[in-house]
Amino acid sequence: MQLARKLAAKLVTGLVMIWVVATATFFLVLEMPGNPALAQEAADMQHGMSPAQAASATAVMFGFVPKQPLPDQYRHYLWQLLHFNLGVSIAEEGVPVSHIVASAAPWTVILASFGIIFSFLIGVTLGILTAIRRTTRLADGLTLLGAFINGVPVFVIAIMLVFVFATILAIFPQGGTVSVLETPGWNAGYLGSLVVHAVLPVACYTLAGLGAWQLTSKSSVITVLGDDFILAAELRGLRPLTLARYVARNAMLPLFTILAISFGLMFSGAVFIEEVFNYPGLGELLIASITTKDFPVLDGAFLLIIVAVILANILADLAYPLIDPRIRRS
Repeated sequence: MQLARKLAAKLVTGLVMIWVVATATFFLVLEMPGNPALAQEAADMQHGMSPAQAASATAVMFGFVPKQPLPDQYRHYLWQLLHFNLGVSIAEEGVPVSHIVASAAPWTVILASFGIIFSFLIGVTLGILTAIRRTTRLADGLTLLGAFINGVPVFVIAIMLVFVFATILAIFPQGGTVSVLETPGWNAGYLGSLVVHAVLPVACYTLAGLGAWQLTSKSSVITVLGDDFILAAELRGLRPLTLARYVARNAMLPLFTILAISFGLMFSGAVFIEEVFNYPGLGELLIASITTKDFPVLDGAFLLIIVAVILANILADLAYPLIDPRIRRS
């Protein structure tokens, strides 16, 4: 019963946050220089449409009629959102925004998920090793390496990977998702080409987050090693394996929340990586929509990013008591 109430409260909070973001998006379009909705309506009338036809076309594209009273525009916009109608694209005439965003998101989810998982596993492993051997030269070297990687911008990592592995060594393709020579389908050649084309973007995701995971996990493990219960366990003569399990469980708790939020932020971190590797995900879609001033697609992509972050926070809050008995008991 208590879990059900907490779930309901979190869902209500998430819906309120989504409503706030949708409202901000609505007014952002209205306040943009030149008001893109009004500009699109004027352009339609210049192409021979009547005022009524231009207003109807603009309503389909943006989700509201720009010359209506503001409360009517806002109600119409929210009504369209409730029906998952995000409008239609300006650059790709007649194509619904929901279709465009839905076709781009899976590419980003695949790349970012593998990158986050790999960077988490490798970074946490190195962080634990650095914390346990913190008085050695190996730990100093790993800490310096983690700090260096963490300070390198993601687009620099992407460019260096392309330069070394695609240009000089020519091991992996420079960009794209699959070779044009492969026949689409569930065959070895096509699937193998997908994997080969994804290696460098996934490696970029992994390197971009590895340093942060290493430094964070090192700090968390060192903090746990200094707790009184670890000293008491050592004095009681617990086996090193049992002691390591206690340390790992307590040190992983703060990392879990960061990991959950990382999955929510995967879409926002894809812009530079997908642009460099010419990968057709949500990041590439954001760049294209900004370049072509495709405001409905831009709004739809931003809404997806915000919703993903909100859902990730809700799931992290709900799952945290399951891995921390102290919170569950309280």
